[in-house]
Amino acid sequence: MVEQNIDTPAAPAKAEVGPASDPGRRPAQGARSKPRPAPGPFVEARDGAHLFRRDWGAGQPVLFLSGWALTGEMWAYQMLDLVDQGLRCVAYDRRGHGRSSDPGRGYEYDTLADDLAAVLEQLDLREVTLVGHSMSGGEIARYLSRHGAGRIARAVFLAPTTPMLLRAADNPDGLDPLLIDQVRAAMRADYPRWLDDNAPPFFVADTSPAMREWVKHQMLQCSMKALIDCNRASVEADFRDDLRRITVPTLVLHGDRDASAPLALTGARTAALIPDSRLVVYEGAPHGLFITHRERVSRDLVAFARS
Repeated sequence: MVEQNIDTPAAPAKAEVGPASDPGRRPAQGARSKPRPAPGPFVEARDGAHLFRRDWGAGQPVLFLSGWALTGEMWAYQMLDLVDQGLRCVAYDRRGHGRSSDPGRGYEYDTLADDLAAVLEQLDLREVTLVGHSMSGGEIARYLSRHGAGRIARAVFLAPTTPMLLRAADNPDGLDPLLIDQVRAAMRADYPRWLDDNAPPFFVADTSPAMREWVKHQMLQCSMKALIDCNRASVEADFRDDLRRITVPTLVLHGDRDASAPLALTGARTAALIPDSRLVVYEGAPHGLFITHRERVSRDLVAFARS
């Protein structure tokens, strides 16, 4: 496999246009002076939603955020590997996903970033390595721009959908809005069938049928409200300004056969916008590289968490 390393790159000129914001973006509320302890396996979000979390091992903390429609279980293999290396691993299910509550609201990035803040505060995690896949790269970027890096030591973007997916005047290479509407219509009509139809490019040819079913099972645990709203948020958000404001060392891992988040549109531009970043390209890797290249992902995470 081939690595392409980009250290402290300059942002592309065309990405410099316009401030980044979600519609209705609001300032963050002040953090609690004394974090409340998380009750059992759940963390309570600021609006009362309950977020299911897994918390394994001891040592320096690594906090995992799941991709669109996936749960914290997606990180099981990486968490086992990192726990074996003496790290503490925490993962939680996004609201409306897996075992977390489904409030039917809060699927825009400001609230999702506040959910991440609640997990960090209630578990009192510090010197954290944040790891996010796909749409959760936006949660990391929005958390850091909204809440600051006081608890965060470093960040990893795995196959991110940042900085901006949708086509616009200042993002001419983005996705066609009409195509996105067609995709959402297909999901609303028959989501299980949509998953089956779109599974092949997420994996590689030798990914076992059982592993594919395991991933599909997780994605079927996402509520339709969360599914559609999170898709809309991840496609329509603009994180260019958020990414420029990240101050912690950042690693971007991305496959050059990613059909869901093409490298040139997402991972390469994400690394170019973050001041202290490094891009590592996995040759032949698809969007599901946490499965298809799981041993290499684990090695890179361990090395970076200890850097």
